[in-house]
Amino acid sequence: MSTQRFDDYLSQLEQDPTRRAHIEAAYAGFVSAVAVSAARKDAKLTQRQLAERAHVPQSTIARIERGENTSMETLSKLATAMGKKLDVVIR
Repeated sequence: MSTQRFDDYLSQLEQDPTRRAHIEAAYAGFVSAVAVSAARKDAKLTQRQLAERAHVPQSTIARIERGENTSMETLSKLATAMGKKLDVVIR
């Protein structure tokens, strides 16, 4: 069995529009996860404390920090609860 460089494999995947959309969605989830986790830790809040401030279940915070799908409304609630502003960039 031959081996392939990951960069080459990723390039092939990105050529398929459906797979590219999945890759971009996964990346957006990862970026959201890192941003929420970093902001929460910067605010010195536990997941439970942030959940209480944002009026969402703690499981929602955990789910977001795992990179699972979330809504703009929920991200906005979290940002507001941490005294932050949510910015969305479409490239």
